[in-house]
Amino acid sequence: MNAHLLTRSTAIVYCEGQFGAQDGKTANGLVRHSEKYEILSVIDGSRAGVDAGEFLDGVRNGIPVLADLAEAIAHAGRVPDYLICGVAPADGLLSPAQRVVLLDGIARGMHIINGLHEFLADDVEFAAASLVAGVTITDIRRPREKKDLHLFSGRIAGVTCPRIAVLGTDGAIGKRTTATLVVRALVDRGIRAVMVGTGQTTIIQGGRYGVALDALVPQFCSGEVENQVVAAFEGEDPDIIIVEGQGALSHPAYLTSAHILRGSQPAGVIVQHAPRRRVLGDFPMVPMPTLESEIALIEAFATTRVIGVTVNHEGMTDVEIDDAIDDIELAHGVPATDPLTRPAERLVDMVLQAFPALADRAALRPSPVR
Repeated sequence: MNAHLLTRSTAIVYCEGQFGAQDGKTANGLVRHSEKYEILSVIDGSRAGVDAGEFLDGVRNGIPVLADLAEAIAHAGRVPDYLICGVAPADGLLSPAQRVVLLDGIARGMHIINGLHEFLADDVEFAAASLVAGVTITDIRRPREKKDLHLFSGRIAGVTCPRIAVLGTDGAIGKRTTATLVVRALVDRGIRAVMVGTGQTTIIQGGRYGVALDALVPQFCSGEVENQVVAAFEGEDPDIIIVEGQGALSHPAYLTSAHILRGSQPAGVIVQHAPRRRVLGDFPMVPMPTLESEIALIEAFATTRVIGVTVNHEGMTDVEIDDAIDDIELAHGVPATDPLTRPAERLVDMVLQAFPALADRAALRPSPVR
């Protein structure tokens, strides 16, 4: 076993009623990938009894979905270190029922990881309960003091490796998952790829570089993205940096994609799209943009080019996924793939087609040790 896995803290992810859904994206992401925590189980009574990996992606991963906190602790055989709030509603607030579960976790001696806009450490009831139990509450979206934030400085010009931003046509459409898989596939090919996160889930997963962008005063958004990209470049000496997107550039409510484009100044963009999604996830009164319109908007807004499209296969059969990939490639003249159901090599080929010099760098290095 990897020694790194032995040092991870144990955690239960709370996601009642939302696991596998758009508002459960934090839990979904942690089940698929977590460097910082060993995820023992997910709490969602409406999905209890299934394997989390099989439910999400058709591949068992040994993480069960259980009915409640008591069952999750019994399954663990002891009280785990952390209870992570895995729901991510658009308003970023806890419901009364959700408060009860998190307070129960505190009373049982579990530290709380909270990715919502509501800061639980400032809540009188939560603060008092954590003090009595001797546990901590970490509000992931709490920004640093303004004096410690960064305005855009132009330092991005000194980042000489290419950057790719993974943007999309909607929120909760798979941008973070695709960015993670792109990095993993490139590293497996011997290319030094580093991810810069821009949302709370990536930070909870243990990403070394990132900022919860939607919690910042807009004045600092571009500068904080730039600062994280520069830090990744200086700290890792990467061949390429992959930047996680947020929302969509066309989205009427989420404008963080604009700051990501300005702050990271990517040479290429991968667009994540769900061909069967007809309306925006949290805004059913707004129709989805077309892939054509989103690509045109991105390329008009920033000095960049779309180098590929990744498909979110929700509501699609395997044959329909193939048809969608073929249609996208024919219509837009760029590679397309489904990162979750198609070989990872397709993601690598997508990147190398746009940046062929990366293949030369990889060829000069020994294969990574597994």
